[in-house]
Amino acid sequence: MKSGENSEKFASAVTYSSYLRVDELLELQKPRSDGPEHDEMLFIIVHQTYELWFKCLLHELARVQSLLETGDTHASLAVLGRVRTIFKVLVSQVDILETMTPLQFNSFRDRLEAASGFQSVQFRELEAVLGRRDATMVDHLDPNSQARLQVTKAMSRPSLWDSVIIYLVQHGHKMPDEITKRNVNENYVANDQVQESLAIAYRQDPQVAMLLERLLDIDEGLQEWRYRHVKMVERTIGLKHGTGGSSGAGYLATTLFRPVFPDLWAVRSRF
Repeated sequence: MKSGENSEKFASAVTYSSYLRVDELLELQKPRSDGPEHDEMLFIIVHQTYELWFKCLLHELARVQSLLETGDTHASLAVLGRVRTIFKVLVSQVDILETMTPLQFNSFRDRLEAASGFQSVQFRELEAVLGRRDATMVDHLDPNSQARLQVTKAMSRPSLWDSVIIYLVQHGHKMPDEITKRNVNENYVANDQVQESLAIAYRQDPQVAMLLERLLDIDEGLQEWRYRHVKMVERTIGLKHGTGGSSGAGYLATTLFRPVFPDLWAVRSRF
C-alpha cells in the first residue's frame, strides 16, 4: 500500500476522537479570566458536564414515557434505574464544586456577568417533563427564541406522571376520569382516588409496586440534588444574591421539598 493510500485510510477511519468529537469538545472550555484564576476551568467543566447529563436525562425520560405508555414494566424499570443513577452522579458532582473555596470562586465571579444556572434551558425542560407547569419558567427567555419554544412545548406535553397513569390503567388499576382526562398543561394535584389505587397496587401487584418505588427513588434523587445545590451555593457565596439577578441560595431554598410525585409520598400514610 502506498503512503498516500495509507494516510487516506487513516483519515477516513472512525476513531475514538472522531466518534466522540473530542477535539471540538475540548475547545469548548474558554475561561474569561485574564489573571491567575485557576478555578474557573473547574467551574466551566462541571457545569458543562451538568448540561450533558441533563441532555441524557431528557433522552432517557422520553424513552421511558414511551415504554410506560405501552405497559412495558421490564424495560421501563431498566431505564428508570439509569435515570436514578444519573441523579446520583449529579449529586456527587457537587462534591467537586465544593473543593472550591469562596475566595477562589470570587476571584472570577465577576466574569460571569449576567450568566446564571437559573438560565439553564435544559433544566427547565427537565422540570417540565417531571411535571412542573409554571409560565414564569420562560420569563427570562427571549419570546422569539428556540429555547423558549422548547420549554413551552415541554409544558404542553404529558409529563412523566401522566405516562405512569396510562401505565397503571393498562395494568388494571382504576384511575378517576378527572385524572385520565386532565389538562396536561396544568399542574398535577394529588388525588385521593389515585392514592387508593396506588395502595391496592402496592399490596397486590409486586411488579407495579417495584416500578413505583423506582419512581420514588428518582423523586428523592432530585430533592437530594436540590438540597446539595442549595448548600453548595450557601457555602460558596453565603446569602448574597446570585448571578443573573437571582436571589441565590434564598431562591433555591424555595424549591426544596416539592415532590415530583406527591401521590407516591402521600400513599405511605395508608399502610
